[in-house]
Amino acid sequence: MTINYDEKGKYFTDIISKVAVEARIQTTNHFIEGKIHIRNDFRLKDELDRDEPFLAVTNASIFNTDHELLFRTQFIAVRREQVTWITTEKDIEKGES
Repeated sequence: MTINYDEKGKYFTDIISKVAVEARIQTTNHFIEGKIHIRNDFRLKDELDRDEPFLAVTNASIFNTDHELLFRTQFIAVRREQVTWITTEKDIEKGES
């Protein structure tokens, strides 16, 4: 890690602060539940619009199209072009039974 200071004492670093957000992701062939990491003061859409081929997901559970658990992993990189839809857990409205 490098830290640079300007003449006023302000510092600059290579580290980018992010917030882990619980998310649900539908891809063309799988359903994924896990955490995506969004830069501070950014929206989910801002993160999705980044010019990177993969979206990092941590603590992920991967399900098939019948919603059967295939496996769990601490990290998976999801190709952005394969994402059909994505939402955060906090944005989901729970239905009443």
